[in-house]
Amino acid sequence: MPAWVEMSEALAVPDDPQGLVFVRRNDTLVRLRDQGQDTYVAQHLKILNPQALQLGNVGLVWNPAVGAPTVHTLRIHRDRETIDLLESAEFEVLRREGQLEQAMLDGNLTAIYRVPDLRVGDELEFAYSGPTQDPTLGATSFGLMVLADAPQPGRFRLGLNWVDGQKPNVKLTPDFEKVAVISPNAIRIDLDNPGILSAPKDAPPRYSWTRIAEYSDFNDWQGVSRRFGSLYADAAELGPQSALAVEADRIRDAHSSELQRAAAALRLVQAQVRYIYVGLDGGNFTPASAEETWQRRYGDCKGKTVLLLALLDQLGIDAQPVLVSNSGFDDGLDERLPSPGLFDHVLVQAKIGGETFWMDGTLPEVAPPATDPLVPYRFILPLTRAGASLVHLAEKPFALAQEMGLYAIDASAGFDEPAKLTTTIVTRGMQGLVEYVRTSAMTPGQLTESYRSALAGSDQWDTITDVTYHYDSATRASIVKITGTGPLDWSGDSPGMRTLVLPGGGFSPPGRKHRSADQDSSIPFYTEPSFTCHATTLKFPEGTALENWGFNTAFDKMMYGRLYYRMMERREDRTLRLVRGSRTESSEISTKEAVRDNGRLADFDNSRAVATYDPDTVMKPHGDLHPVPAIDEIDWTGPDAPCLPSDVLQSAGL
Repeated sequence: MPAWVEMSEALAVPDDPQGLVFVRRNDTLVRLRDQGQDTYVAQHLKILNPQALQLGNVGLVWNPAVGAPTVHTLRIHRDRETIDLLESAEFEVLRREGQLEQAMLDGNLTAIYRVPDLRVGDELEFAYSGPTQDPTLGATSFGLMVLADAPQPGRFRLGLNWVDGQKPNVKLTPDFEKVAVISPNAIRIDLDNPGILSAPKDAPPRYSWTRIAEYSDFNDWQGVSRRFGSLYADAAELGPQSALAVEADRIRDAHSSELQRAAAALRLVQAQVRYIYVGLDGGNFTPASAEETWQRRYGDCKGKTVLLLALLDQLGIDAQPVLVSNSGFDDGLDERLPSPGLFDHVLVQAKIGGETFWMDGTLPEVAPPATDPLVPYRFILPLTRAGASLVHLAEKPFALAQEMGLYAIDASAGFDEPAKLTTTIVTRGMQGLVEYVRTSAMTPGQLTESYRSALAGSDQWDTITDVTYHYDSATRASIVKITGTGPLDWSGDSPGMRTLVLPGGGFSPPGRKHRSADQDSSIPFYTEPSFTCHATTLKFPEGTALENWGFNTAFDKMMYGRLYYRMMERREDRTLRLVRGSRTESSEISTKEAVRDNGRLADFDNSRAVATYDPDTVMKPHGDLHPVPAIDEIDWTGPDAPCLPSDVLQSAGL
């Protein structure tokens, strides 16, 4: 055991322990030294359930660029016997790329040992230590020490200590501040049976930041930006005989405008350099040079960003790398200590024609430069040699629906005949690009057959006659169009009367926003940003009178920061049109607003959209109605789709 380690005492096992294991001791300790940092981990677990026997598959993972770990303890305690496995244990060391199928090469080594003869009732004790600094930053330390919100019962210790001259900036969440023991060279947090800690109900993600100790040698975000800005700037420099300069000349000669040239450079990086995450030889934060990435024709987000920066520089386009969080953990980032570990991705921002364009070399080639990022980031960090501050991006609703379903139903053959159906599915955002990668590799025949085998003969489809696919780069939309025939579920309460529930027309009511009295009433309520749109056109059966067709309610309502809109219209061309849209207008609302909307919840119209035919009744349109285009009258997949009320579209400039 290292001399700097102060282990906790093992907690006595209670008479009636519950759960998978009882944690007699779980220590995670970090030591900051002049050359970097070391981590010590010790666990002493009482096995209570057969499912916990998998803990006997002991594993260690480490980066060989910084040094190997040392195992200090490996024992089984059984009744009054202690079985020391350390001398006989033979760890199998593997270079196993566990995420190879995701094109990720991290270069880590894995040591595995399967503890023999482990039984329910045994106590397993395991301890190891090793260097854990990042190879790029060396002695510049940063990190998080975390205790889960719902840990197993038992004793936990988190500790951070440092040698003279290596004191970091430290920030503890309030729950840790109450129990932390602070000395000149250390911070220790001891918790026995900490229990379950729940974030406030329906709170923004930043309120889930609990039981965390942050530490960082960076004093401000400018320091992070400056340190990494230099790395990226150096890696993007090209030699006098660079092949990349030749590529830039070709792009310049082929295109006349800066935006066209930037788009061409981005396509080159996206299409001609395959994505592989490269963490080998300490490259977790160090970008490969542009020359190296181009030569080997693969790279991770760092390498692709540097390559794109080099091309843009040759083209005279002002651009910079930007750190972002694709995982969505950037809510409240301005309240954290400056740390590069809080980001998981890097891309490029370019200034072209007075506008800022986002460019991501890791995306497929159908993702051109765009004035809005594909992911709704809350905070970004530009990387410059001089150092830049954290930038907050103001929230704005999605301009285009991220999910769409468009349904054309031709029931003119009659109530009892199969209808001609056309369904168009539109997906935007990251999921749309995932769909593009999956679908664009198929031949038209393969695409149609895959949908035919999945859908034909189902409740909705009798036959599938054709399936087409394309990706619209202008609106970042993945579009699948399915045509065929299928049954319609007509029903009725009286002879001759028929009703049909239209697809895509109903809303589930939102959940009531309420918290218990012991939770802070000033915490806002959160709704995930989204925008969905569905539109349906029904062509009435021949032989029925237009005046005998009707429909149920239309509505336009805002609740809990989200707009709910449904409009229906009967036209002289013997069609019924429906549009239903819903968009988050504000992801956070106050408690006062929540209380107001709780009082309106009982009046929420969660009816399904229903078309009704009654040969004995003349049905007149009712309510505040507006025109609705048919599916074939406009391009619903384009930027002008009327998925929301006209006043909302006009205020957004759409």
